[in-house]
Amino acid sequence: MAEIATEALRAHLQTGVTTLARCWGLTRRDGTRFGFTDHDRDLSFDGWTFSAGTGLSARAVVQSTGLSVDNSSALGALSDTALREADILSGRFDGADLNCWLVNWQNTQERWLQFGGSIGELHRAGGAFEAELRGLTEALNQPLGRIYQKTCTAVLGDGDCRFDLSTPGYAFEGPIETVTEAGAFQWRSLEGFEQGWFVGGRLTVLSGEAAGLWGSIKRDQQQGAARTLTLWEPLRAGIAVGDQLRLDPGCDKSMQSCRLKFNNLGNFQGFPDIPGEDWVMAVPKSSGNTTGGSRR
Repeated sequence: MAEIATEALRAHLQTGVTTLARCWGLTRRDGTRFGFTDHDRDLSFDGWTFSAGTGLSARAVVQSTGLSVDNSSALGALSDTALREADILSGRFDGADLNCWLVNWQNTQERWLQFGGSIGELHRAGGAFEAELRGLTEALNQPLGRIYQKTCTAVLGDGDCRFDLSTPGYAFEGPIETVTEAGAFQWRSLEGFEQGWFVGGRLTVLSGEAAGLWGSIKRDQQQGAARTLTLWEPLRAGIAVGDQLRLDPGCDKSMQSCRLKFNNLGNFQGFPDIPGEDWVMAVPKSSGNTTGGSRR
């Protein structure tokens, strides 16, 4: 179907008198979708509705053969009905998927998917924003491969770790009781969780203005009568007393924690017996047993 649409659009372009518009489909990581067009009325196809009058426009798309990275940028106006400044500040559009079509607005079946990629850096100023667009080949810039190290390379609960984070007694869900001026979170008690249990874990907001956002836990301390948790970086949206949070346990990636804290040693992804850096400085023994056996 896409090839037929491309041929139809090519025939339209060859007429010399065209009725073209660009349509942008944006899908955030939480599944929320937005459609925009630079035409003067709304357009629809493939289950998308592209809103006119959003002030979105694009610079020239740079595309090339081979594995070089495609790039472009999009400019637009911030509005309460489309892209809100608060959502951009909270990072909800970071890494969002984006597709751009060139469309005959008189017959939307005549279209061409001109660009596919994701949102990179977002800049905002004066009620407007500029978004860096990264092509599909951007993913090829990410290093891949196994890392051989003493500590575990898996992320707690992922496909390599396989630990079930819904196991009773490991996570906490409940309302936040106090938010300090420094941005830390406090509870009168977190019964059943020893001090330091959540260090290196994850705090996820389940309700309120920051719902869906999460942060990594830096400290888990008992300060007087209060249990205090501090994040490595503050969340980019407001959190109020009473908002529901989820606290997932921390893992220091050691074999001991995998065995004793999570009872998950069979899925440990580290190499605890790999020689350390001091092995490089080792020299042959000059006395004693020199048969080539164990150095011990």
